Amino acid sequence: MIRDGYLARWRGREYPASPDVNEVRLYRTDPDDGFTEVRPGRYVRVVPVAEVEDLVYVRTTCLWQGEPFIVLAQHENWLRVEYTGGRWPVAQAMGLEVFEFGVYQGWAPAAEVSELREHRV
Repeated sequence: MIRDGYLARWRGREYPASPDVNEVRLYRTDPDDGFTEVRPGRYVRVVPVAEVEDLVYVRTTCLWQGEPFIVLAQHENWLRVEYTGGRWPVAQAMGLEVFEFGVYQGWAPAAEVSELREHRV
């Protein structure tokens, strides 16, 4: 599973999360007590930040063609990647899209990436 975003541990369980100043929104894909359905397959519960046991940001990284990337998403056998090497000639040679100034993204075949790692900050 490719993860990129906040995770909160609440009551011993880890949830995808969205922190605010005094509250944290916890998300699930199935119903549970205290969680409200906001759309099909998406449930949310807002808890005070003081009740959250741990809050981290998770980022998945990899190497593709020997260059460093952040993995943003996965679709079937492809990974949506963002180049972190900071060298325009390399990004251009790899055929990456200019997402915005200095940000280069593309789709990499999952079988071609190496050193896939999840980092918690």
